[in-house]
Amino acid sequence: MTAVAIRDLTKYFGKVPAVQALTFDAPAGQITGFIGPNGAGKTTTLRIALGLVRPTAGEALIGGQPYATLTHPRRVVGAVLDAPALHPARTGRDHLRVLAASAGVPERRVDEMLGVVQLEGAAGRRVRGYSMGMRQRLGLAGALLGDPAVLILDEPANGLDPAGIAWLRGRLRQFAAEGRTIVVSSHLLSEVAQTVDRVVIVNEGRLRYAGPLAELAAESSLEAEFLRLTTGALDGAG
Repeated sequence: MTAVAIRDLTKYFGKVPAVQALTFDAPAGQITGFIGPNGAGKTTTLRIALGLVRPTAGEALIGGQPYATLTHPRRVVGAVLDAPALHPARTGRDHLRVLAASAGVPERRVDEMLGVVQLEGAAGRRVRGYSMGMRQRLGLAGALLGDPAVLILDEPANGLDPAGIAWLRGRLRQFAAEGRTIVVSSHLLSEVAQTVDRVVIVNEGRLRYAGPLAELAAESSLEAEFLRLTTGALDGAG
């Protein structure tokens, strides 16, 4: 099984620390919530894990390897960071066809994934006409094309209505039950509390808590922050 391991990860942008000696694990077969306010270092950490940013020190490993050394990375890791990059003039199906071709994935996976994210009816429409929720679903379909063992999703519930959020929770639970490693980034613990098995909380680039969600409330030193996170008092995506 393929897990994600962050080890003593540090990243400076100039003299500004974005991540400081961060260590945590995201086990296979579980959903890990990666939680923190704006500027906490979440996005930087995920970009390092995906080989998009070089760390100052430490490492991010996927199945024991840096992303850059994976033979077929898109078949190992599926990711949606920030808003999905979509060409407005392409149809949803054509967007996925381009991704499939670049990843060496059979084109039959395109329609399969459109079905998984329930976009079959909109597959022939140009992306410029998609709602934010539809764009999120299309981004998830792209992440799933290579049938990856690891899914890294940044704020995947953005733009989804309550029914869409319920659908997403069910899908993520299904993916975890299949043995995949799921990392879900959010600035609100309350948003993912019904979905995740484990929680990693970061603030100002440092680890504040890593462990089972059920044990978080017992950490007295984090009680105030726990309450703020679960009631949605923090702003920004981080």
